[in-house]
Amino acid sequence: MLAHVIVSGRVQGVGFRFSTQQQAGHYHLNGWVQNKSDGTVELEVEGRDRQVHTFLNELKKGFSPSIKVTDMQVDTQQDEKGYSGFSIK
Repeated sequence: MLAHVIVSGRVQGVGFRFSTQQQAGHYHLNGWVQNKSDGTVELEVEGRDRQVHTFLNELKKGFSPSIKVTDMQVDTQQDEKGYSGFSIK
């Protein structure tokens, strides 16, 4: 499963990308995460359906008190892109 996600809230300058990378590794997921100029964070993550869904539920919680997720736009598909590892762009 592949999920393309746009995250809004207090998600830049608070360690969100690093935390996202760590959690993706914890769930054995691949993909990438990057800041966008509009203050949101964009990511793509792929792996087993259950792990992706669990990861997305954790992502909504924000990983730490300094992070506040107010909205997530998630598009999923079954076709994966074959990412290796999880990178911060």
